[in-house]
Amino acid sequence: MEILKKLRSQAEQVEVMRLRDELTFVEYEANKLKTCKVEQTQGMAVRVVQKGRLGFAASSDEKTADKLMTNALESACHGEEVPIRFPSPQPAPTVTTYDSKIAELPIPRLVQIGQEILDLLLPASAEARINISLVRGVSRFALENQAGAGISFERSPLFIIAEISAIHGDDILIICDMNGTTVWEEDYMAFARRLADNLQKAKRLATVRSGRMPVIFSPAGSLVLAIPLMEGLNGKNAFTGISPMKGKAGQKLFDEKISLVDDATLAGKFGSAPFDDEGVAHRRNVLIEKGVLTGFYYDLKTAALSGVQSTGNGSRWLFAPPNPAPTNLLIQPGAVSLEEMISGIDEGLLVEYVIGMGQGNVISGAFSNPLGLAFKIEKGEICGRVKNAAIAGNIYDLLTNVGAVSRETAWVYNTFNLPDILLPEINVTAKER
Repeated sequence: MEILKKLRSQAEQVEVMRLRDELTFVEYEANKLKTCKVEQTQGMAVRVVQKGRLGFAASSDEKTADKLMTNALESACHGEEVPIRFPSPQPAPTVTTYDSKIAELPIPRLVQIGQEILDLLLPASAEARINISLVRGVSRFALENQAGAGISFERSPLFIIAEISAIHGDDILIICDMNGTTVWEEDYMAFARRLADNLQKAKRLATVRSGRMPVIFSPAGSLVLAIPLMEGLNGKNAFTGISPMKGKAGQKLFDEKISLVDDATLAGKFGSAPFDDEGVAHRRNVLIEKGVLTGFYYDLKTAALSGVQSTGNGSRWLFAPPNPAPTNLLIQPGAVSLEEMISGIDEGLLVEYVIGMGQGNVISGAFSNPLGLAFKIEKGEICGRVKNAAIAGNIYDLLTNVGAVSRETAWVYNTFNLPDILLPEINVTAKER
């Protein structure tokens, strides 16, 4: 890259990243096709280190390279002093992230897939209002730096989400599910079948009392537990001291049934790639092993500030510098089935979704959420959907005593692979009738 050559004589370290995205959108709203459009984004971002200070600039107009260089150098004059080192060339795993079957999907085929999903879901509830979004992308990423690193790869993300609103008098049920991949999956309707099944089960209602009781979190429900863990394991939060896990590496913080891995080497998954967005080779990072905190995930900057090595978790978009972010987060499966979990509960809940997830003081581990979709378990069987109830607790207390983890797992929000998790006692608050 010409800009790299010019900057090498003016800065101690230089990194040039180029990104090109093409996204095709097909959207259904209230059971009808609404939008078909294509958006293209491209540009270049530059980071420099000058006199030990880090500078950044980006532009969607690659013809303004001289201005981009000037902005990056001026940014470094007042930038943060960081002992960062851009990576030299390094071997990386072979990771499948591109599939021509996805990259070449035409708009008529995306429209057809949307209609197939609609035709599957509508029979489950004739009154339902269904919104469906399909996003097909082709992304090209390239990066070079003064240390000799030069990487490039393509991705072909396909993302499908369906949201259902079912209203019966004063009973309002809103549920959603999604599927994301970078490699074509023949069974792209699996998530829609889960939605239809939940919609059918939700028609029967049940009541629940207030009190402490066993709760099973489905893979989607387990996000209540996984999102605070994700934030606590962020190397930036550990460095700044706001993570409850700061300084506790090597300590047993959770039940031994809990093991958590960040793995960007899985073929076809949304968070996978051979390198991160800073040119660091991806790898499988074990963050929690049998309840023991083994480490945090870092990008180059937070790793340098913390005195450790990057874990290959630098993530960025065109107009923002990298930050640490997970790739594919997986809570490892257990030894029992969901059916076995349910059969052993005399009175409890199966939580599929909560309302307001991710809001509030997530980093502390505390949560207090109304239930969006949950089912009552009575004498080992699911007996109906629960309305007007909420759950509360703190994951750092609750995950020290885990009843069971299922051997089945599911992909949730594209980058989480989670099992069903049984917690023996959760605070449940039910609205009095």
